[in-house]
Amino acid sequence: MRDFVAVSQRIDDMRSYAERRDSLDKRVVLFLKAVGLVTLPVPNNLFDLSDSEERVSPLESFLRHTLPTAVLLSGGNDIGEHEERDITEYQLLDYAEKYKLPVLGICRGMQLMATRAGAKLRRVSGHVQTRHKVHGIITAEVNSYHNYAIDNCPKNHTILAKSQDQTIEAIQHDWLPWEGWMWHPEREINFAKNDIDRARFLLRSNQKDDKNKKI
Repeated sequence: MRDFVAVSQRIDDMRSYAERRDSLDKRVVLFLKAVGLVTLPVPNNLFDLSDSEERVSPLESFLRHTLPTAVLLSGGNDIGEHEERDITEYQLLDYAEKYKLPVLGICRGMQLMATRAGAKLRRVSGHVQTRHKVHGIITAEVNSYHNYAIDNCPKNHTILAKSQDQTIEAIQHDWLPWEGWMWHPEREINFAKNDIDRARFLLRSNQKDDKNKKI
């Protein structure tokens, strides 16, 4: 049986239906399937702002019952656009840190991981609907769909890759099995082998003796 990955979802306001919907690109599911993992979408309303620290939150109860072995923070929405999504993803990271679960943050997901650790965001140009090369511990040609980038490497993290204009494109936590990528591996017509291999190593491996291994 394959392991489950708790995956955060974007929020879409469907005004013509008077609905606010959680949604997830089907290609995320296909990418994780290629990695050998089963997607567990996480709703954005499993929390109660009145909860005290002594109580188990509905989200943590959900996670304890489903027992995901890793977390993926998906892309879409700017941080601050939807409070309930921000809260959900911060709580997912709290849970992952508590139980030492692997985490992969994609685009916004990396930004949220970084800002949680104290980094700042800055607006960038030339990074939307384009492709560029990244270099560093990770070297590849990747897609790019973001208006914001992190301005500095957060505390207790290492930079894995930068673009040619020195924008930080990937980071790694120094002791937790967490990585953030600013590109979208699921949006490639054919998933990149490097992305699949690295995601598999991060999200499925119990032994991470060589975290900086260049795949």
